[in-house]
Parts: sequence; C-alpha cells; structure tokens
Amino acid sequence: MSEYRLEMRNVSKAFPGVQALDNAQLKLRPGTVHALMGENGAGKSTLMKCMFGIYKMDEGEIIYEGKPVHIDNPLQALNLGIAMVHQELQPITERSVAENIYVGRYPTKKVLGAIPVIDHETMYRNTEALLEKVHMDFDPKQRLGSLSVSQMQLVEIAKAVSADCKVLILDEPTSSLSQREVEALFRIIRDLRDEGVSIVYISHKMDEILRISDEVTIMRDGKYIGTWDSQDLTTDKIITHMVGRELTNLYPPRENVPGEVVFEVKNFTSINPRSFRNISFSLRKGEVLGVAGLVGAQRTELMEGIFGVRSTDHGTVTYKGKELKISRPRDAIQRSIAMLTEDRRATGIFGVLPVDDNVSIASLDRYLEMGLFLNEGKIEQLVQDNVAKLSIKTPSTKTLISSLSGGNQQKVLISRWLANDPDILILDEPTRGIDVGAKYEIYTIIASLAKQGKSIIMISSELPELIGMADRILVMCDGRLTGEVTGAHATQEEIMALATQFE
Repeated sequence: MSEYRLEMRNVSKAFPGVQALDNAQLKLRPGTVHALMGENGAGKSTLMKCMFGIYKMDEGEIIYEGKPVHIDNPLQALNLGIAMVHQELQPITERSVAENIYVGRYPTKKVLGAIPVIDHETMYRNTEALLEKVHMDFDPKQRLGSLSVSQMQLVEIAKAVSADCKVLILDEPTSSLSQREVEALFRIIRDLRDEGVSIVYISHKMDEILRISDEVTIMRDGKYIGTWDSQDLTTDKIITHMVGRELTNLYPPRENVPGEVVFEVKNFTSINPRSFRNISFSLRKGEVLGVAGLVGAQRTELMEGIFGVRSTDHGTVTYKGKELKISRPRDAIQRSIAMLTEDRRATGIFGVLPVDDNVSIASLDRYLEMGLFLNEGKIEQLVQDNVAKLSIKTPSTKTLISSLSGGNQQKVLISRWLANDPDILILDEPTRGIDVGAKYEIYTIIASLAKQGKSIIMISSELPELIGMADRILVMCDGRLTGEVTGAHATQEEIMALATQFE
C-alpha cells in the first residue's frame, strides 16, 4: 500500500505560446495539509485543474490510491472523491444556499410512482446539517446573492465538504475572508485533516502557510522545485525557493516627496445610512495615502463613492481648489481620476478580450479622429509602450487577458489607467492574489508614479504593505474615519487599535 493517497507524475501542459507545466509533480499523504506555492504563472492552478479534470494533461499520469486513473472532467473527479474550491467563484446568485451546494447532484424523489423531482425537503435538511458541521450560520433557503463575497466563498467551501471528498483542493480560499472567517476556515481544515482528508492549500500568504500546512511543495515556471516539511521553512526560505533569488527588501525605497494638497474630501456621506459617513481627508501631490480597516469598514464603498460608482447623500470633493461634481465614473475619468477595482475578475478585466483592448479601452476617446475614426496605429503604439514600461509578460498583445497570470492581469489594468495619464490614482487591493515577486513589481510601479508627482490612494488589508508603502495611513471602522498614522513609523498594533474602534 502506497504512503501517498494521490501522486501526479511528470505532468506537462502547454497553451498557445506558454508552457504552463513542465514535468511537474505532487505527492499527497492522507490526513495532511499540503501547501502548493509559487509565483503567479508558476503553474499551481493549472496543475490542480489537471487533477480535477478541467484541463487534459499533455503528458504525465495520476496515481490515486495506488492505481493509475484518467480524469477527463470534474464529475469524474468528484466521483473519485476529489473536490476543488476555485479562486474565482462562480455562484448562482439567484438560487438558494442549498441549491448552490447541491447543484448538479440534487436529491430526488419520485411522484406519481415514476416521475423524479428535486426533493427540496431533504436538500434543505441535509444543508442545515452540513452548515452546522462546518460552523456556518446561514439559512439554507437564503438567496445566495444576498450574501457578501466572503460568505459566498464559505458556502463554496461547504459545498466541497458536502461531497464527502478524500482530496480537497483550496485555491486561495482566504482571499476575501476576514480574520474571523479565516479562523473558522482553519477549524474546518483541521477537522477534515483529522478525518483523514488530504488537503491541497494554495495561497500567497506566508503566515497562513506556515501555520496551517504540514508540507510545502514549491513550483517555479511550471517546474517542480521541491517539497519540504513546513517546520523546516521560514518566510525567507519560501521566497528564495519561489523566485530563485533572495529578496533583501520587500518594498522599494521611498523617493517621493509629497507636496501641496491637491485633493480634498469633506463630510462625504453615503446615501446608504449603513455605509460611510462624514469622511474628510486630504491628499498631497506625489503622496501615497494608505487606507486600512477590517472587512466591512466601508473602504471600498468610500472610494467607489468618490469615483461615482455609488450615490452619496452629501459632502464635497475638490481638486486643486475646485469642487468636482462626480455622478458617474466617466465624470471622474474626465477629471483625471482613475480607480483600480478590488475584484479584477468581476469588475476589472474584460476576460473575452485580448491584452491590447484591455489596455486601451478607457482611453479610446483620445484617439478619435474627426470624432468618428480610431487611429489604430497610435493605439497600437500606446499598448506596446505600456506593455514594455510595466514589463507585462504576454505571448503577444493579441493574447486573451484571461490566460495571463494574476500579476500580469493586474499590470494590464494599471496600464489601462496610466494610458489616461491621471493625476489621482485609487488602487483598491492592488496586490490581492498575486505572488511576492509580482507584488514587488507593483510596488515599484506605485513608488515610481508617486515620485513623478502622481497622487495615490491605496486600500490594502495587508498592514505590512501599507506600512512599507504609504506616507500616511487613514484607518476606518464601521463607515467612520477613526484615525490617521504616519506610514513609515506606524505599527500594526496601532492600526488595529483604530480599526476596531467601534461606537
């Protein structure tokens, strides 16, 4: 009997212009949490999609419980006892929690002796028992769309648990979770591990990896680098294995010099009484202004209000002393304000379009001739310049953006806004879900923009990131501004004290 529940041996997978996997391998023991790490584009998710039957391997084999298996689709994987929670959620928002958990495998009963119909009573009863088992306090009949993104992610995890799996793949499961929800997830993972489930845990968060995993496999450029016991690793060792070099400093040097105040927000209040209220702050030329707060602090909502995505009740926004009237994003864009959204998949990239269209789409007005014709040559030059300037790794500018790594997708979105040459750039979680190497590249871009005199507002849930990058940090709690600290001299404890200052 093999000591491994599942082995992936010499797996290779190529896409047009990209060798995604090159003789990759993975070995999972029963009752362990196995972390899979690597930079964006290292092949982690591709390897898991081969295991789950979403992609067909070009070469290689899968040994499951001592026998070779061929997994051609996710249903086969589920029938074998392999479940996967994907990084990009695909919820059916208009259906109930229970229907989302049992989609594709609804319990049935027969009416009139022969006609099979969905047995809703059994489905709701089973869902209630499942949610109780994983300590989730949701109503099985509640419409999924009424939940937050983080709650939907928890439902997706419950769905995987409901499959009674022997192998569970979690791809960036905490990307949208609060700290309390992370603790709940870790409790579920420990319970499953104790029951003998093999868990693959993909994350860029080093502290989580070192805390929850038993073993760590690291990949680089589609290749297998090695597997280590977690207790033998440190954050520095993981980074060195991931990027193939030592990163002596996680953040670029501060070379920007903030100047005069150019942007002011006064008494800004949402039309929603449960959202942001009476927010006032200023932003200087060439400054990186951080915004911290826990999930639910209304940071994103505030910035969307400034950008014209959300309606406001009262308050003013002024730029260089002139009050701005912004009722929609187009107004903000015309007034030299840009916003990189929090969820690049849902509200950032146009996944069905190539890189060049994603770069140029917000600045096409600049290349209209006689108000009718687009200057294709100038647009192509704009795209080529931005791809080179931000070192975007893509086979060509005609490659679909959805096929790029998360870090390169994020750089495409930044280049989209830089093409408009904005003076104010709002970045909402600019490094979420990207690896440490790509993060440094994003940090370098931000630092360079600030040095050029651009004013940056940067929302982040990673406190070390704000401390390492921001000149000042605003802290929000429950829709209110609770304090301000100096970036370089701030401490995480100081920020957290302000972030938990509830009324």
